[in-house]
Amino acid sequence: MQDSVAPAFRLLLLRHARSGWALPGQRDFDRALDDVGFAEAELTAQAAADQRIRPDLILCSTAVRCRQTAEPFYRALGEDIAIRYLDPLYTGPTSVYAELIEAYASRTSLMIIGHNPMIEELFHRILGDERAAAALANGYPPAGLAVIDFTARPRTGTAWAATLSKLLIPSPEEAEKP
Repeated sequence: MQDSVAPAFRLLLLRHARSGWALPGQRDFDRALDDVGFAEAELTAQAAADQRIRPDLILCSTAVRCRQTAEPFYRALGEDIAIRYLDPLYTGPTSVYAELIEAYASRTSLMIIGHNPMIEELFHRILGDERAAAALANGYPPAGLAVIDFTARPRTGTAWAATLSKLLIPSPEEAEKP
């Protein structure tokens, strides 16, 4: 449930959609979305657009599967949204994700498109293990989008106070339709 008062800061955490396994000789970085993954990304992007969920800025891992996940959001939410592709979202630990949130907390809203386990660890760090596990008992799914509202802008050295406003998870049945 969402309050009528605008949050101090809104974070959109998006795990990349389902990808195929690396082909022989292929780098993990170059793994692409599979057919279900492309459908998942489209479904989540459309659900976000339908609910008028729109970040001021998207920070996206440079990995192929994350870039492919970002594309439907760019189309569905508006091509005027700035997207920054950052290597540290591919190579860095959860602490890098937290540092980026703090660095961009002057914005109204920020979307991060990244990888597990970092996305799931960050989700737990922000909400606390009990609330995070209650929301996502089976882990953070591919193409899952958490909308997290903060009562104050996240800053280094302070506890982050936030609540889960929305959770968009594409239906496996919808994603697997031909």
